[in-house]
Amino acid sequence: MGEKCVALKFQVVPVTPYEQNCTVLWCDETLKAAVVDPGGDLDRVLAVCKKHGVQVEKILLTHPHIDHAGAAATLAEKLGVPIEGPQKADLFWIQGLPQQSVMMRFPPAKLFTPDRWLEDGDQVSVGNVVFDVIHCPGHTPGHVVFYQPDAKLALVGDVLFNGSIGRTDFPLGNFESLVHSIRQKLFPLGDDIAFIPGHGPMSTFGHERKTNPFVSDRRG
Repeated sequence: MGEKCVALKFQVVPVTPYEQNCTVLWCDETLKAAVVDPGGDLDRVLAVCKKHGVQVEKILLTHPHIDHAGAAATLAEKLGVPIEGPQKADLFWIQGLPQQSVMMRFPPAKLFTPDRWLEDGDQVSVGNVVFDVIHCPGHTPGHVVFYQPDAKLALVGDVLFNGSIGRTDFPLGNFESLVHSIRQKLFPLGDDIAFIPGHGPMSTFGHERKTNPFVSDRRG
């Protein structure tokens, strides 16, 4: 689904029993691609890559909950590509992936160390397309968002949803930090920015500013 700007294209691939929005992003000029949040169902993800004739050059992670990162190490090994993200405060979540897989009844998850930890203000590239990295703690302490200003597109993981926000009852989750991340880091990017959430349908920051019961302007 979807196409944004001259060079950037994407397809959302719901994976795992949690229907997590794994996204295949690619540069239409180079056909180089990234897989964002490969939580599982790699056959489905790789089929999308084959369909569009793209070559995956990296894996990007917003955060390492099992439904977002459970198959990251397996995919990285299979394709021989690096993993970039999240921010290093989420290391403990990566170290807990095997336990998460047991608790959530997911396939066994392999441990990994990201080839590159990301920080606020960093950039990541997919072919000729460059994304800004925005550190948005709250759902997890090291959660990051990938933002492409020319495409007016953000991949926000579990920070913000269409009509809701991420959970903050996990270890080191923080409601105030999450609301601050959304209002002070994401909404100022512009009402016309479309976003792909970790679950559910896409929306825009403007729509959420008007209607989201947790972070709308009406909440003050």
